[in-house]
Amino acid sequence: MSIFTKIKNAILGRPLNMPSGGAAPAPAVAPAAAPAAGAGQATAQAQPQPQPAPQPQAISEVDVARVLEERAAAQGQQLNWRTSIVDLMKLLDIDSSLENRKELARELGYTGDTGDSATMNMWLHKQVMRELAANGGRVPAELTD
Repeated sequence: MSIFTKIKNAILGRPLNMPSGGAAPAPAVAPAAAPAAGAGQATAQAQPQPQPAPQPQAISEVDVARVLEERAAAQGQQLNWRTSIVDLMKLLDIDSSLENRKELARELGYTGDTGDSATMNMWLHKQVMRELAANGGRVPAELTD
């Protein structure tokens, strides 16, 4: 599993657009009516009518800041997840080592110098927030700009 996928799943929960059981439910079919005694031929030929499948519910966006604030409060640590990719990863119990951050940078298409970890880390934080927003998260503008 990619590092970004771990981050996304830790914040947004299960993958979006996937029912909890993993498969789409089968459409419901109305039960066939029992023919009445002495009913004509038209009733005997009645077929069960499929019911329309329920329309998928729109998935509401996940409030990323609220999820992270609640998680930080529960852990009781002072982590600056709003600006630090290292603290964000620590908050999510994901290895925040330089090697893992370099891997995350590769996953997200970083083209800068990975030897300049300060610049890479700032880019990573913004890009992670943008990717979360693109994947169903509601992210405050100040975290993506």
